[in-house]
Amino acid sequence: MTEPPEAPTAEQPDPGAPADPPGEADGRKRGPGPVLAARAAAAVPRSVTGRATLAGVLVSGLLILAIVFGSRLLRNFDSALLPYAVATVFLAFGVAYRYTVWISAPGARRLFTQGRRSLFSAENFRKAPTALPKMIATYLGFQKFLGARSHARWAAHQLIFWGCILASLITFPLTWGWFTFTSGNGSGPGYEMRIWGVKILGFDSLNFVGWVMFHGLDLAAVLVIPGAAYFLWRRMKDRGAMTGQRFAYDLVPLLALIIISVTGLLLTFSSIFLHGGGYEFLAILHMVSVVFTLIYIPFGKFFHIVQRPAAVGMQLFKYTSRQGDEVFACRRCEEPIDTGAYVENLRGTMRDLELGFDEWAEYCPRCKRVLRGSAYLSQVKKGFQ
Repeated sequence: MTEPPEAPTAEQPDPGAPADPPGEADGRKRGPGPVLAARAAAAVPRSVTGRATLAGVLVSGLLILAIVFGSRLLRNFDSALLPYAVATVFLAFGVAYRYTVWISAPGARRLFTQGRRSLFSAENFRKAPTALPKMIATYLGFQKFLGARSHARWAAHQLIFWGCILASLITFPLTWGWFTFTSGNGSGPGYEMRIWGVKILGFDSLNFVGWVMFHGLDLAAVLVIPGAAYFLWRRMKDRGAMTGQRFAYDLVPLLALIIISVTGLLLTFSSIFLHGGGYEFLAILHMVSVVFTLIYIPFGKFFHIVQRPAAVGMQLFKYTSRQGDEVFACRRCEEPIDTGAYVENLRGTMRDLELGFDEWAEYCPRCKRVLRGSAYLSQVKKGFQ
């Protein structure tokens, strides 16, 4: 076993001694290097913002082109859905902007790079051909990692997840004019579903398939409401959740999901049972809540939806490295930490952040606490004797 090198004891400076000039603390003149580095560091935020803005403009521009051509030069575009379409363009800009800023950070950039290499690695597919589909199903689809925390939280998250997926698959194509439902004979009950102007299937609006087609968003709302209500109840009752929660970050998303779902169901209730009574007000309220939520997604808690696929790549990197790499043992107690590739990736992230103690990634959490306590007793407390 090897012990980490002891940090040199810092000499106590004389309070009356003059301070060393910048760059000459060690007796040598450092030259323009640190000055240029400081200037480069100061210019990084501006360059990141510029790249993020450019990415947002490109993605939103591509979406506008997709809407125009996907709706057959706006022939299939419903002008009543214009506010929703405009909100999706803002959503595309915000997601591209925030994602670019996110992966510009050293830690996220390394995670993104390693995940991308693992996803597109032919060697990984040869070693574990079923790993990626399995992780997509378990990590993205069914989120089994949540079940280890709480079965109730897992079930509620599944309701929200699949309800939002169903609503997105229906809402976005309809909003963009990609999907159209037209009457086969002009008066019903036969309808045709077309994608980009091409007939996909015909159905009777009075049978079960037709009912599901026209009430898919209602089914999504029925899934979302109990899931969001559970998390809202938990944040009002659970002391651990209440301690660190923030209204705009933790509660607003849940309230937005509930408002969207309830107003959507009330629109159906109004059209069927109230002969359209109050429909205009409910339609405006529903539209405002949806538009607000779409614009909120890139800059709030919902952004983890966009981040999660990158985490799948990192999980694949860890899984494949375990298949052919030896487990790295703690330098002090020799207990296994993780694979050598994962430890080196962590050290690389710490070097990117210029933390100056990347070698401590080679110690397990327990040994880090022990060594930190020993350093406190030998260095910090020593000065008070």
